[in-house]
Amino acid sequence: MARSLRFTLLSLRDLLVSAGPLVGLTLVLIALAYWWLDPNPPKRVTLATGPAQSAYAEFGQRYRKAMAANGIDVVLLPSEGSSANLQLLLQGKADLGFVQGGIASTAQTQDDQPVSLGSLFLEPVWLFYRSEAARKATGSDTLRALAQLQGLRVNVGTAGSGVPHLMQALFDQNRLDAAGLQLSQLEQTAATVAFLGGEVDALVFASAPESLLVQMLLQTPGVKLLDFAQNEAYSRRLPFLAPVTLPRGVVDLAADVPPQDVRLVAPTTTLLARPGVHPAILQLFSQASLNLHGNAGWFSRSHEFPIAANAEYALAREAERTIRNGVPLLQRYLPFSLANLLERMWLSLGIIIALLLPLSRVVPPLYEFRIRSRVFRWYAQLREIEGRENTGAQTRQALLDALDELEARVGRVVVPLSHADELYALRNHIEMVRRKLLRT
Repeated sequence: MARSLRFTLLSLRDLLVSAGPLVGLTLVLIALAYWWLDPNPPKRVTLATGPAQSAYAEFGQRYRKAMAANGIDVVLLPSEGSSANLQLLLQGKADLGFVQGGIASTAQTQDDQPVSLGSLFLEPVWLFYRSEAARKATGSDTLRALAQLQGLRVNVGTAGSGVPHLMQALFDQNRLDAAGLQLSQLEQTAATVAFLGGEVDALVFASAPESLLVQMLLQTPGVKLLDFAQNEAYSRRLPFLAPVTLPRGVVDLAADVPPQDVRLVAPTTTLLARPGVHPAILQLFSQASLNLHGNAGWFSRSHEFPIAANAEYALAREAERTIRNGVPLLQRYLPFSLANLLERMWLSLGIIIALLLPLSRVVPPLYEFRIRSRVFRWYAQLREIEGRENTGAQTRQALLDALDELEARVGRVVVPLSHADELYALRNHIEMVRRKLLRT
């Protein structure tokens, strides 16, 4: 049993040695493919969010929790809002960021442009005003148009957000001279405090309803929300805006808040990624967006978002596949790291196999040559002994001793059973030479 095991192990060793160059080449090609494709994503990315207590900040926390499940640490980078986020992306200080529609990119070339992971949610323009301020300005506690803001103290959002740019576009459409307004650009929390304290008459947010400040102001006595009666017209003139309606009672059914439908205009927010972000990171964020933004909300039905429609930025291929097909099949049953590796390497592995299959035909002849050379190399010594006998250079006894030594060495040669006939043929030939020497 031990001898048979030894023969088997030797055969395996010879086979491995014969296949060694092919195995080495395979490993080198796989390593090169791995280096070129770079399938594993970084473990740390930066997400530009927004001011504290904003919808951006809230969604940033949700994305951070979702990414942690896949071993990705998301560093949240607070900012003033959309404009600041876009600049952080263009400067390479953030990997991803929430950006509101209607904010033009300042990138010089197409390669510098961020890519979109789809439109995630609507950010209605919330123009809150105090009933008391409206009564003093118009004689009524209800404002019915932007033009009635003339003479009022209005906070139009933080300088780094997209709100001042958006409000200027709305003012221009109404031919409202900003010089006739008392505009300020306080940070959201400070502006809300000033608004509730009577230092500001109107307050503008452009935010998803998840914003805590928005939800609080919607239920604050003496605070009203401007109804954009011409929201359809705004959406026709400003393509990045969509007309939406805040349904009656959606904030609080029991208290009937709001007491009637409120028409609003809303830009769409997208998640942008700077050029060069790892494709697997884009895929993970796109998959997370299906769960974080796919539920029914105040302004959307279930599974309405995320959507691929985005005229301002090119849609990333990973986001397009995710929005169209959902989570890939392998990732439904395997850990993300393994599924991602297989998905990104399978094509390269197929090419490597196609290249190596013809080369693999060399392995059997190499194995055959290695085994046979273990026997045939002794024939050179046998021929030398026979040649010395013909020249008479040595005595017969010396030649017989050399032949015995050769036979002893051959007896220690181990070959697979499939090649035993060649070994026994060598022994027969040694015996033939011995008989020849004894006859002379």
